[in-house]
Amino acid sequence: MLEGAFVYILECADGSYYVGSARGTSMDKRLSEHESGAMGGYTASRRPVRLVYHEHFGMIVDAIAAERRLKGWSRNKKAALIRGDYAAITHWAKRPTARK
Repeated sequence: MLEGAFVYILECADGSYYVGSARGTSMDKRLSEHESGAMGGYTASRRPVRLVYHEHFGMIVDAIAAERRLKGWSRNKKAALIRGDYAAITHWAKRPTARK
């Protein structure tokens, strides 16, 4: 089993994205906590949620740094990451979110 931490993106029932990080070995457990409403906060009123992206890190500080970085990204840039479209990530990194 992997140790360390995760950064993850959930797609909420209203179509919004939630970015979080978690220490531990089970992304399934963390997803269940969001799904049950046990986490409270943003996702509790936007269920069901769906895991659309996650990445493992050896240290929690690295997962937290990735979480902060992703939270600063535009919706379009997050969607490109979720799709694995690295050219689009670069595109959205260079342009304001208002441009299409």
